[in-house]
Amino acid sequence: METVKKNLTYDVVVVGGGISGVCAALASARHGAKTVIINNRPVFGGNASSEVRMHICGACVGGAYENARETGIIEELQLDNRKVNPQDSFSVFDVVLWEKVKYQPNLDFFLNTHMYEVITENNTIKCVKCTVLASETELLINGSYFIDATGDGTLGAYSNAEFMQGREAKKTFNEQYAPDEADETTMGNTIMFLAKDMGKPIPFYKPFWAYELDEDDLKYRNHDMIKGGYWWIEYGGEKLSTITDNEEIRDELLKWAYGVWDHIKNRGDHGASTLALDWVCVVPGKRESRRLTGDYVLTERDVLDYTVFDDAIAYGGWPMDMHIPGGIASKDFEPTLYINLEKQYSIPYRTIYSVNINNLFLAGRASSNSRMAFGSTRVMATCGLIGQAAGTAAALANECSISPREVNENIKELQRRLAKDDCYIMGYSYLDENDLAKKAKIICSSHQETQDNLKNGLTRNIGSRVNCWESATSRNESIQLIFSSVEKIREVLIRFESNLSMEFRLTMSYNATYKQYPGLPREITKEYQIVFEKDNQVVKTIEVRDNHQRFVSHQFDEINVDKITIKLLRTHGADSFKVYDVNVF
Repeated sequence: METVKKNLTYDVVVVGGGISGVCAALASARHGAKTVIINNRPVFGGNASSEVRMHICGACVGGAYENARETGIIEELQLDNRKVNPQDSFSVFDVVLWEKVKYQPNLDFFLNTHMYEVITENNTIKCVKCTVLASETELLINGSYFIDATGDGTLGAYSNAEFMQGREAKKTFNEQYAPDEADETTMGNTIMFLAKDMGKPIPFYKPFWAYELDEDDLKYRNHDMIKGGYWWIEYGGEKLSTITDNEEIRDELLKWAYGVWDHIKNRGDHGASTLALDWVCVVPGKRESRRLTGDYVLTERDVLDYTVFDDAIAYGGWPMDMHIPGGIASKDFEPTLYINLEKQYSIPYRTIYSVNINNLFLAGRASSNSRMAFGSTRVMATCGLIGQAAGTAAALANECSISPREVNENIKELQRRLAKDDCYIMGYSYLDENDLAKKAKIICSSHQETQDNLKNGLTRNIGSRVNCWESATSRNESIQLIFSSVEKIREVLIRFESNLSMEFRLTMSYNATYKQYPGLPREITKEYQIVFEKDNQVVKTIEVRDNHQRFVSHQFDEINVDKITIKLLRTHGADSFKVYDVNVF
């Protein structure tokens, strides 16, 4: 029997199904490009999937920074998960991501599908060759634009895109925290474990191949929280490549992980007598490998100076989190050096397309950073923003038949589209000339002194500046938009409060869990109505009884109106309604 062969063509091809790839694919499809996402794992999510179970970190830094959590598609995904997954199951989150991709119009996907060859011509990717591992199927996938969301920069490397790897010297980018001399060292891979309480003493028998560890071996590695851990069971990147030696690194990590559990269970009193291993990761979570080179390389200086670029398309705020070479084998050193930041910095568009491959966009860890800047940008919430920007830019390029580099000439349009989709762009106010709401007279039912915030184009609180309208109560408040003449409309967008200072990541870590409250953010508006009127007659009503999103979009057949009333009926528990922006098109 011959292998099934398929020849497929798309506008945008996304390779890699982690958080950045999912955000890129959804953004591309939503903006009209015929899109496909290819992932060589059975589930979406990458390091956030049930295979690895790492929590999604970002500029909020565990709730340490106010109003910093990422919005856009990454917020949408996490709020979807928060609604249906109160049990904090990573396997349920897998299905949340699958559902989002599966039922997105204009988007196809292939799981368990490995890209093994890239065909290029004149520095332009023409197609990728893939095998569907469980289906005996070969795919030839042609595309106009490609997005590398592989994490390892594999698509770029296979297409001969320029890339960086290892640590640059201080002098390369004038970075004070970089090493004096360049080397090939990268941060290592990690596997984690999960334990459960069996309610009775459970023995653990150390496998003969596991390491025997004492307190001196773990003196700089806190292991008090014994049910789930640990990110510092890390190895590789020094003598072993995190790419080509991945299998050997996994085998070594299993020896360390079982050695750590043996230490907790059998060597000293760690209060673990009734605990048993329930899950041990066998897919190493990667931090660092290749970084593809763009027209601009984001550096340590940009991060520490909190630079706001004219072509900003995303932002970061996680510390420059630089793990020690050798990982857990370097027992005499702290496992990581945190170079903390005081606020957020922007990420320029020029870092998310290849400097030498004409139709290649860069998403997630593959984007163009020095190794020091990468220490901050590599975390998944930031990668999600970069992915959404790459997908939106790819759709714009496809629409205009231009190269990724030529999108620079349309950067304001790219920023407008991202801002409309609820991505925060530092230094940019979302004041769309087509937004009829900004021309309307706005009357709020209470606290009218703050109703002008609905027109300022700032869709979150920034520092100490409050940019929302807040009602006096949490029952039967309203926002009216009154137009001076009859307007033809087809879309209404609303941005509610979802407490962007709160951390609500899916996690196995008690440290990250105890600060969170269960369920959805209480501040989100749960029930509301939108009443459309013309000449004091109701022409349409939209009723929403169980909203769980910060950003909502209502699209409908064109109607004629001269007044819109948004009736706010109930929150998820907060004492007032907060609304940042209303847009009408």
